[in-house]
Amino acid sequence: MRIIVAGASGLIGTALSSALRNAGHDVGTLVRRPPASPAEFQWDPAAGRIDDSALRGADAVVNLSGAGIGDRPWTRSRINELRSSRLGATRTLTTAMARQETPSLVFLSQSASGYYGDAGPAVLREGAPAGSGVLARICVDWEAAAHEAPAGVRVVTPRTGVVLSRSGGALGRLMPLLRLGLGGPLGNGRQYWPWVTLPDVAGAFSFLLTAPLSGPVNLCAPESADVNSLIAQLAGALHRPAMLRVPAPVLRLVMGKLADELLLSSQKMEPAALSEAGFEWQHPSLHQAAAWVAGREPGA
Repeated sequence: MRIIVAGASGLIGTALSSALRNAGHDVGTLVRRPPASPAEFQWDPAAGRIDDSALRGADAVVNLSGAGIGDRPWTRSRINELRSSRLGATRTLTTAMARQETPSLVFLSQSASGYYGDAGPAVLREGAPAGSGVLARICVDWEAAAHEAPAGVRVVTPRTGVVLSRSGGALGRLMPLLRLGLGGPLGNGRQYWPWVTLPDVAGAFSFLLTAPLSGPVNLCAPESADVNSLIAQLAGALHRPAMLRVPAPVLRLVMGKLADELLLSSQKMEPAALSEAGFEWQHPSLHQAAAWVAGREPGA
């Protein structure tokens, strides 16, 4: 397949692009700077500009673009940037698709587990309603923008959970502390995080290129876990204690509203669509995932 990836330089984009190339696909990437190779195409999503030759002959477009959710404090201007960077990139792509002579392709446009807001212990399949909060509102509009793609485009919006990686990602700041034995649960630890390993994210996106699915797809592991279990398993795989709990008031003091939506909210997602379509995880259990993160089990 000829696949165009937007946001290829991020954690997921880097892993996915590598996996797709290793599988023999022709992968092109969208870049904001001048292209440095024939596989790169320039675009400016904020201005709605794109090199239309990028999508010519493409079989799929993967949209991973958007400002980092947890990179900076959530000021009003930052929240606006989180929203505009996602909607602008998505609409630039759907508009470019409409200009193609044969827009029959697959559009995988990233969404997030934040769609569900803070849902407590309720099990969340793809048909569950949207929650409230900044992330939920962004995700609702983000997915709607993806569905502005022209007729003939199969649109899939993977609602990706907390990505476990050996470096970077959602646990990028916590992992060094856990390796030193200085980490611990966040808040009361009873909130559910819909976790998934980076190799399984890349595998799921690859699977969705040809699987007969459309619309929202919960992208997480089949085993649910609360933060207490998640941190305990990671620390155990590293042979370190994890006793230094960070109380919710401290998190809110340091991180503001970002703490409530990113760290303290609960989403017990179930990957119903992926399971029913026959996707096979490399790390379906938290024990396997923790061993991989700790480097004790080979992985992609």
